[in-house]
Amino acid sequence: MKHFDSFPLRALVVLTLASVLVASAATAQPLPKHPNDLKYGELDFDIPRAEQYRHTLSNGSVAYVVEDKTLPLFTVGVRVRVGSFLEPADKVGLAALTGSMMRLGGAGDLDGGAFDERAAFLAANISSSIGTTSGRASVNCLSSQQAECLDLFFSMMREPAFDEVRLATEKTNRLERLKQRNDEASSIARREWQWLMYGKEHFSSRNVTGASLASITTSDLAEFHNSYWRPKSMIWTVSGDVDTQAVLKALDERLAGWTNEGAKDVPWPPPVPRNVPVPGVYVAQKEIPQGRVQIGSLTAQRKDWMAKDEMATDLMNEILGGGGFTSRITKRIRSDEGLAYSAGSQFGLSNYWAGQFAVFYQSKSETVAFAAEIAYEELERIRTSKVSDGELTTAKGAFRDSFPGNFESAASIAGLFAQDEYLGRPHEYWYTYQKRVDEVSADDILRAAKKYLKPEEMVFLVVGDWAEVEKGDADGRATMGQFFGGNANMLPERDPVTLEPVP
Repeated sequence: MKHFDSFPLRALVVLTLASVLVASAATAQPLPKHPNDLKYGELDFDIPRAEQYRHTLSNGSVAYVVEDKTLPLFTVGVRVRVGSFLEPADKVGLAALTGSMMRLGGAGDLDGGAFDERAAFLAANISSSIGTTSGRASVNCLSSQQAECLDLFFSMMREPAFDEVRLATEKTNRLERLKQRNDEASSIARREWQWLMYGKEHFSSRNVTGASLASITTSDLAEFHNSYWRPKSMIWTVSGDVDTQAVLKALDERLAGWTNEGAKDVPWPPPVPRNVPVPGVYVAQKEIPQGRVQIGSLTAQRKDWMAKDEMATDLMNEILGGGGFTSRITKRIRSDEGLAYSAGSQFGLSNYWAGQFAVFYQSKSETVAFAAEIAYEELERIRTSKVSDGELTTAKGAFRDSFPGNFESAASIAGLFAQDEYLGRPHEYWYTYQKRVDEVSADDILRAAKKYLKPEEMVFLVVGDWAEVEKGDADGRATMGQFFGGNANMLPERDPVTLEPVP
């Protein structure tokens, strides 16, 4: 037994050494004494061109097809201009439930169980969903089963059954999840932050309640699907072991006869929020040993994908708190002071309305204030002093090195260019990406920081035990009284199902 156990290991060692020697010889580089001595050439990466994959189907919809014969698998996906912005205010959750039940509730002559069995027999992974501003569906299957898998996939999209029994089960499961949404501080923070940023009335801020969930019927699902899940608003992606012309023909055949009759016009772009965030400290009381913190503000709506601000703000955030262990906030709050396991920042220019900037961290109750003091110091530093050459070089290197990952597979290539089509993002965005990274200067980052980061206008949200958080740490390094004059806005405790304040 020892002989057979050890032989593969010896073989592996020999093969590994051989491959290293071959690679070393091929590059004319002597075998280094240490991995740190390895030398690498400049990254040479050819960006795929969207036009070679873009096709127009017979009904006018666009499809991106990227062939990859590596494995006998194929994936077809579709993105639809639909979302929760189209659902009635008294039926919050209708869009998401429609997206889920398209897959769960059966299709055509198949009930939910029979549909599951057929998909399993074909080894097909079929899914559907609807979010705030888009819907998606996809099928992944063996290429030898392409025809049957596409038939099943199109049956789900064209004639979902919305089985009553499956709907009742799904609503019960979702109600149970509603009952638990105050259990985690992260869930409370997401909800309260969204309300503070965009207000409670905007569709992106609305939350499902027990009442809205109970009100949704199979008729509601069918009407929503028939009104909005229509070919005229679809963008297709195909990747894997396919023949481009053959799969385009297969899509055309299955789209034939699927009209837009009965479809409603989709108002686009979606409505923008009208809320203006009010700066201050906001507290959601929860008796936990750590405080969960977000400090931030609105940014802006993206007006020009190619604008210099886009890249400058991305690099700014990479240096400030988005770059992991190399970023300022992470190093100071996590590494230097040991105040938090996770700390950083996010910055976004949104496509349809103002985006968000936020510093985030979790820290022991008594050190929440000290970590906040450090965060504010770093906010002030990046908007008053230029970043160093070393920081800028590291940030640019991270962007350049990670860039090819956007095109790492046939599926990612098709998906990326289809997303361009959906968002109205020019494909040129990718062709000039690396050049635009190189062109950003320290002055550009300073200008962007001054423009978008205004600490005095930021919202400071704490989810935690306020009595412990407020007084700060025993060493007297900081207290919450330092921020906004020591005034705190106590947010009401809310029933997890109704979201109404608890008396």
